[in-house]
This record gives sequence, structure tokens and C-alpha cells, in this order.
Amino acid sequence: MFDLDRWQEIFSSIRSNILRTVLSGFTVALGLYIFIVLFGIGNGLQNAFQQGFTRDAQNLISIFTGRTNVAYGGLQANRDITLNNADYDAIVGSQPENVQYSTPRYSTNFLVKYGKESGNYQISGANDEESFIENQKLMNGRFISKRDIENNQYVAVIGRMVQRDLIKNGDPVGKELNINGSIFKVIGVFADDGGDWDERMISLPVSTLQQIKKGSDTISSVYIAYNENMKPEQAIEYGNHLEKELKARKKVSPDDENAVIVNNKAKGLQDSFTFLFVITMIVGFIGLGTLLAGIIGISNIMVYIVKERTKEIGVRKAIGAKPRSIVGLIMQESIVITVVSGFIGVGIGVLTLKLIGGSLEKYFIKDPSVGWGLIFAAFICLVISGLIAGFIPAYRASRIRPIEALRTE
Repeated sequence: MFDLDRWQEIFSSIRSNILRTVLSGFTVALGLYIFIVLFGIGNGLQNAFQQGFTRDAQNLISIFTGRTNVAYGGLQANRDITLNNADYDAIVGSQPENVQYSTPRYSTNFLVKYGKESGNYQISGANDEESFIENQKLMNGRFISKRDIENNQYVAVIGRMVQRDLIKNGDPVGKELNINGSIFKVIGVFADDGGDWDERMISLPVSTLQQIKKGSDTISSVYIAYNENMKPEQAIEYGNHLEKELKARKKVSPDDENAVIVNNKAKGLQDSFTFLFVITMIVGFIGLGTLLAGIIGISNIMVYIVKERTKEIGVRKAIGAKPRSIVGLIMQESIVITVVSGFIGVGIGVLTLKLIGGSLEKYFIKDPSVGWGLIFAAFICLVISGLIAGFIPAYRASRIRPIEALRTE
């Protein structure tokens, strides 16, 4: 392995057969290059898909109500269905083990003033788990707490754009906002990946907002982040259970599609994951096919190389070379070509993904890349294949009698 004469002989053989060496190396490098680029694009599709669901919690079920369009249980059609605190408790408490986070929400719009600045903003009355549901990131201060809910505190958490519009200078925490004629103290500022619209929202304790609305216990909607360990089909079944239970509670026909509306992200996720899985499998299949083509290519070239050197092998055997020495020489040359070409293919593949990564976002491909573990596995696979590809024909050639090898044209 570390015989200097053997290494000199290998490099001499490579230099004297440049075309043969280039063809061998090109097959290996191309196989790894296409494999890395295709798998990188597949990962980019997954990254873009996952980022598309960062606006709110991915495992989200949202429940709204409307007007009945079917008479049911002795009650007429065209009834307005409204939710209240008791409905929220019943919904969340029906299968608490399936709930990761939840919040009731009372949504409205109010005029908000600070000094000489004012504007109409979306007001969300919610509980202390609202930030998890909305995927909000705290920039300053704190979020609403359970104590704020229990004590009907006049506190507010504002979006980044609200701060920019109203409180232009200084630390906003501790400042007082006039919201619909009531004074609220700012306790925190949040950012939201959903964009400017979501950052123009103000969160208040739902109990405080209900108190302002003449002591009503009405809520606009219910949001539930279901247990992340649930499979999509389980989450869909859970959403269907909630819809059935709420319709029964509000005396709504099971066939009424307008009175109780349950939007379950699991349904969209299931379809999207199926689509993404198919795309990833296709990309992976093409990548593996390319890698296999590289393996077959180097195998064929090694067979040709050994056949071309049959007479040389005969001369070596005639002067006393052992079969093991002949096999080792050819295998070592095969490994050198495979490893060097593999490094070139990996380097160009990774560099290509870095160079084109930013320009692929318009095609729904974000940060295309391949883990080094997968690259290493593919690299080792090609090296072992090159080893086997060199061993089999070399072993056969080493068994030929010298006189037969010397007669080979």
C-alpha cells in the first residue's frame, strides 16, 4: 500500500493513459455531482414547504361559527351561532390529551391612540397561549400571563408595526395606549413571520376585552394546536370529533356546513406531504439512478482497462510477479481514480448548490443542500464500487497463464 515504487508506477500509468483516466474519473464525478444537486433540490423543496407553514402553528385547528341553513331539533334555520367561554372549555376539555396549546379569541377592530398618533388596529382578545398559536417572537417585554387573564388586567402586547406607527421613540414597554377609550399599559412587543398584517395586531387578555364589551362572555373563535405526535389521519379524526361535538352542543344539524366551520391544517398537510413525498421520491430515484449509472460506468471502464493491460499482466507474471501483487496494483489505481474524481464531483456539486441556491426561491426551492452524512455514504458507495469493479476483472486476469496473456492482441 505504501510502496513508493508502486505509487510511481500507478501515476506513470495514469499519465500515459490520460484519456482512459479522464473517462473513468468523469463517470464517477458526474454521478456524484448529479446525485448531490438533485438531492439538494429535493431538500430545498422540503425547506420551502416547511417555511410556508411558519405563519401560524403548523398543527392548527381553527373553529368558527356562522348562520344555520338547515332547521334542526325543532329550531328554525337562519340562526346565528355564537361561541362563549363555556363552549371553549367544553371543546378543549373533550380530549385534553390531544391539545398542545389552545386559546379562545375575541376579534375586533378599535381606534388606538398614543399621544398625537392614532390608527385602527386589529384587536385580539386571547389567553396566555396565543403567542404559541400565532408563532410570535418576543422582541421586548413579555407576553400575556395567566394572572393577567384571571385579574382582567388592562395590559397589551403590540406588534412590531404598531410600535413603528404609534410609539416612534423610546422603549414602548410601560407606555400607555388609549384603546377604544380605555387605557392599556404596553407590556411587550412581538414580531411575526406572517408579515406586516400580523404585526399590526394588538393582543389583550380575553377576559378584559369581554369586560369592555359589557361583560359578555362571547368569543369569536377557538384555536387549538393539536399534539405534535399525532399523525395527520389522527388529527383529522380529532377535528371531525370536535365538529361533531360542537354541533351537538349548539343543536346544529350534522349536515349543516355553514353554522360550525372547522379548519384543520392536518387535511392540507396530509395532501401536501403526500405530494412532497412523491416529488422527493422521484428526485431521489433519479439521483440514485445517476449514482448507479456512475457505478456501472466505472465498472465497464475497469473491465476495459484490465483487458487492455492483459499482455502487461502476462509479462509481469512471466518475470515472477504474484497474482496478489497484480490485483493489488490494479485495485489501487482504481481507488486513486475513484477517490480523486469523487472529491471533484462532491466539491463541484456543493459549490453549485451554494451558487444557485438563492436564485431558486421563485421556483419554490429554498436553501437547497445535502447533509454531509448522505454525501459521505454516496462517496463510500462509489469507492467500494470502484474497488469491486477493479478487483473482479483484475482477479480473472491474474489467473491467466503468462503464455495466454502474451498472445492477447
